[in-house]
Amino acid sequence: MTSVYMDQISWVEYQQRVNDGTVVFLPCGATEQHGPHLPLGTDALLSTAISADVAGRLGGIVAPALAYGYKSQPKCGGGQHFCGTTSLDGGTLTALVQDAVREFARHGVKRLVLVLGHYENQWFVAEGIQLALRELGPSCDLRVMRLEHWDFCQETTLTDIFPDGFPGFALEHAAVIETSLMLHYHPNLVSLERIPNDPPADFPPYDIYPSRTEWVPPSGVLSSAKGSDAEKGRRLASDIVGGIASAVATEFGLES
Repeated sequence: MTSVYMDQISWVEYQQRVNDGTVVFLPCGATEQHGPHLPLGTDALLSTAISADVAGRLGGIVAPALAYGYKSQPKCGGGQHFCGTTSLDGGTLTALVQDAVREFARHGVKRLVLVLGHYENQWFVAEGIQLALRELGPSCDLRVMRLEHWDFCQETTLTDIFPDGFPGFALEHAAVIETSLMLHYHPNLVSLERIPNDPPADFPPYDIYPSRTEWVPPSGVLSSAKGSDAEKGRRLASDIVGGIASAVATEFGLES
């Protein structure tokens, strides 16, 4: 079976599949701390794995991930003070996305899906898409979808996983959702014994600059990852992959 990964096939096969109208998925992650128990590449790893599952259902192709993201913020990523967090300025990320979208249009791609796995990327990725489409002009028939994979988690699943109440996606940084998804997709990269016991972050309803690093738990985990397991990850992945596949099929007129 041919690979779903763009960087694992020849340009000849890629061109044929593009000519056949395949959907191209571009994962957008970050290189960012995810506590002592998850790798720095968690966001790109998860968005790539999810993209590959969806591409497998729809006959799509997964491009190499954009593995650097916008600056980590204390309320959703822990902040820039953690060693290893390696971030881009907003303008740099916007330009990177703009260039990538333009290049896919040059290849002849007609349907492109950007799958975001890093909370802070959203509006800079949106800006890059919009600038690229403006540059390409109204005659370009490329259609672009942007999504954040966590938005496809179903309420019933979240209720089951968080019987004491869901803390919200921002505070779920390096917590149960990401840890469980990593246990499903990349269990060899998870160190459950290193999950910290820090209390959850308690942020005020405003920001201060320079950032108050003391607001963030020392581990960088914003709410507890205790209770994470591969079965929860499987359920979450099923929601996310199924939801994305359905949305892409609906928007682009495909069979899911």
